[in-house]
Amino acid sequence: MSQDNKENTTPENESKKANTLGRVQEKETEGGKASGPSDGGKPSEPSDPPQLERKGSPDEVKEAKAKAAAAARARAQARGKKAESAEEAPKPPSPKQPLLDELTAIFRQEVAEDAVEEAVINEINDHLPTVTVKNEHWYRCAETLANHPSLQMDYLENLSGVDRETHMEVVYHLYSFQTNRHYCLKVKTDREKPSIASVTPIWPSANWNEREVYDLLGIDFPGHPDLRRIMMPDDWVGHPLRKDYEPIDPEV
Repeated sequence: MSQDNKENTTPENESKKANTLGRVQEKETEGGKASGPSDGGKPSEPSDPPQLERKGSPDEVKEAKAKAAAAARARAQARGKKAESAEEAPKPPSPKQPLLDELTAIFRQEVAEDAVEEAVINEINDHLPTVTVKNEHWYRCAETLANHPSLQMDYLENLSGVDRETHMEVVYHLYSFQTNRHYCLKVKTDREKPSIASVTPIWPSANWNEREVYDLLGIDFPGHPDLRRIMMPDDWVGHPLRKDYEPIDPEV
């Protein structure tokens, strides 16, 4: 190796080269010509400045607000017209209205013209035909429900008492295994001396239900074979499910 080559590779020469290269890179960076390994030595281009949001003139803003308000009013009017048309549209009849009409017609023909106080369709309860009959006609209506060939209500599903404050009421849910029909019957009675004819002779399943209503609400059921308390002790004073019930011992 020659003497010239030895001089070129001394540490002093290497340091000078590094300093020179560093100054060149600093100048290129300041001039916007810096390059990196990822761009192959090509100078990078400055990014575009963000575009400022364009603001309209006061007249344009006012016009836009007016258009938005007009559109909102139009939508509100359309909703109002739709609601009015829905209210004006006739309500479709219940699919069980014919059953209700048939039952009321049978009562008026077989029992009495004024036997029915009210007849409605309970839409919430699967459009259940519901009839309120007068107390004095109830037992004959019950016999008709059980024996009429178009009704044949041979199963008393439930019997319950209700304190309506102005009066007492007993509700009967009936079913026919022959016709697969359901009916609900209601009978009102005086609050001070509540009394409704027993249907235990017609539907034996009414036995304990009538005793429970008598025990808790004090409704008498003439014709019941064994009407006595079934839940409370025999010496209990009052009927606990009446809304005016006041226990003798508040701690009980």
